[in-house]
Amino acid sequence: MNKREFVRAMGGGAAALVFGPELLGRYAGWPVEQLAQEEQFWAGMRAKFKLTPDYINLENGYYCFQPEEVLNAFVGHVKAVNVQGSMYMRTKRVDDKLRVRTKLAALGGCSPAELIITRNTTESLDTVIAGFDWKPGDEAVMSNQDYGAMIDQFKLMARRYGMVNRFIDIPLDPKTDDEVVQVYANALTPKTKLLMIPHMVNITGHILPVAKICDMAHARGVQVVVDGAHAFGHFEFKLDDLHCDYYGASLHKWLSTPLGAGMLYVKQDRIAALWPVFGTSAGVKDTDIMKLNHTGTHPVHTDLGIENAIAFHEAIGGARKEARLRWVQQYWVSRVRGTPGLILNTPTDPKRSAGIANVGIPKMKPADLAKTLMDKYKIFTVAIDGFGVHGVRVSPQVYTSTAELDAFVKALKELAAA
Repeated sequence: MNKREFVRAMGGGAAALVFGPELLGRYAGWPVEQLAQEEQFWAGMRAKFKLTPDYINLENGYYCFQPEEVLNAFVGHVKAVNVQGSMYMRTKRVDDKLRVRTKLAALGGCSPAELIITRNTTESLDTVIAGFDWKPGDEAVMSNQDYGAMIDQFKLMARRYGMVNRFIDIPLDPKTDDEVVQVYANALTPKTKLLMIPHMVNITGHILPVAKICDMAHARGVQVVVDGAHAFGHFEFKLDDLHCDYYGASLHKWLSTPLGAGMLYVKQDRIAALWPVFGTSAGVKDTDIMKLNHTGTHPVHTDLGIENAIAFHEAIGGARKEARLRWVQQYWVSRVRGTPGLILNTPTDPKRSAGIANVGIPKMKPADLAKTLMDKYKIFTVAIDGFGVHGVRVSPQVYTSTAELDAFVKALKELAAA
């Protein structure tokens, strides 16, 4: 792709650029659910990524690497910033980052005044947890299935301020939203100040009813921080519709930005009360979210790459992408569910998950299962072993083929029967 073509993509011609006029002409009017199953269409998408032939990658949840177009643009940003050096940093950086923030906020469905660019979900949520005005005896509620880095930050706050952490277990296979909401409601007390919930449970792929949980918590005077590491860029939603107070995400996961990009959303009326982790510049008001983003000199070319990743994402179309991820998950899950010797740790109702699922073989330790899948079958997954979840997390991408999933299903059935 030459520079002129990429600029045109950024201006709105991205769909034609990514898919090519022949694919658009053939599939433009297809319903997203039907298109999700059309392998020829997604083979064209697969060609946009440089994939290793050494193994089948079913572990895109940690880091969804960039498509070649985004990667090439990112490399171009690195070179351009390096050529301009201090001139860029002093004269263009601030305006460029604001432009990227504005586009990111539009994608997320919030005001740019409520969003900052960070390095990852951990930095985003720890900024909230550390910035909360804790008093001795204050309580926070979270789940045992939450991400360890944030739990560690809560434990640090307990050591430092004398606040108390309370834990719940998220139902693995709930039948209703109310079942999930009630588990959290039962843990809240008059001392609870902050509730942390995952939008999507990172180890199982379970999507929680965030807005309902937030409404319940707010009715009890409790603020809510949401871990959206695996949700943003994965399935469609708008931040304003979630009713949460804080939301953090890693953009290098399902949005496929350069590695080291994240975001933090803080509802406008919650900004003033948060303490910054680092001292802010003179003149930055307490009500300005930028007080939370004073992190010194950082790799600005990563920020610029977010803009290219958004263009690529919008070229696919969020609804198309979500439909494909849901379909590839159900493609393999439906072929193994009920198989003797296998257990699925992801909700039965397909509406309660998207691209991620978790499968285990009770007679094998998760680490052994992951190792065998890689060593014997050349299929890369990640072992999950704790908090009631024992298996491997499986996170395909839009480019994952049915042939690869067939190989995975065959491997699971052979191991379960052995």
